[in-house]
Amino acid sequence: MINRRHIRVKVMQSVYAMAQSHNDDLVREEKFLKHSILKMFDLYVLNLQLLVEVQKLASKKIALSKKKILATSADLKPNTKFIDNKLINAIAESVSVEGYIELNKLNNWELDDEYVKIIFDELQKSDLYQKYLNTEEDSFKVDKTFVIDFFKQIIAPNEKLGDYFEDKMISWVDDIPFVNTWVVKSLSKQKNTLFVLGSLYKDKDDEDFVSNLFRKTVLKQADYEKDIVDKTPNWESDRIADIDMILIKMAITEFINFPSIPTRVTINEYIEISKDYSTSKSSYFINGVLDRISKEFVNEKKIVKIGRGLL
Repeated sequence: MINRRHIRVKVMQSVYAMAQSHNDDLVREEKFLKHSILKMFDLYVLNLQLLVEVQKLASKKIALSKKKILATSADLKPNTKFIDNKLINAIAESVSVEGYIELNKLNNWELDDEYVKIIFDELQKSDLYQKYLNTEEDSFKVDKTFVIDFFKQIIAPNEKLGDYFEDKMISWVDDIPFVNTWVVKSLSKQKNTLFVLGSLYKDKDDEDFVSNLFRKTVLKQADYEKDIVDKTPNWESDRIADIDMILIKMAITEFINFPSIPTRVTINEYIEISKDYSTSKSSYFINGVLDRISKEFVNEKKIVKIGRGLL
């Protein structure tokens, strides 16, 4: 499922896109934001489905080998450990996975099956594959360990597959690392042969967090910019990096409008995001500005937290 940090990243990207395009259609941009988050689930399912399609290809090749006129003993009695993999079979037989694929018409691996072949070829050449086929132990644990390593070592880092995903949807460029981690976590948590797709959001609060953070940041950003300028007397607003300005505005939105989120949690989250998306010095700048703003807002009773929020 999507976590709060990646929600913040997606909101940041939408606020930035609005600013760069000088677009003030809040409703349209919010719809695109939610759509891009929803499409992350497609990317997640496509990665799971790819495991199944590679297994299907392996099964087809075994069937063809048996039909050879001069079939060898290896052709006639092949190693079926991969096509019998319990975790991949669980995904293949999952009603929720199959239902999602049909509902959302995710026929990518039928239309672009060359990528299935690319991954299978790379798998066959790997030591990981040969070691797995030669493993005598037949257990769900061994099968799961192999699938996780298969995904981490061969699927996730494949550049051709990465380029393919990026070409399919531009917003997936930043989603791929998060989704890869999501897939690994899902596979790691699997304890039996019943595979059920999780949910996109942890709960309704996280789903509402998307709209509320985006709307309140966009609608109040002019006011927040004044607060930022007041706390950065040695900086002209046009000298502050665009991403830094957006991240600080989003943090102020959280200070004021989300009483259950501790102030320090908010500050730390935007510091970490700035390390990936802004300049090398941004984290220090953002930390300093938000620390000053939060202290002043607390004194002015603009920040009112509940529960652990004041800690």
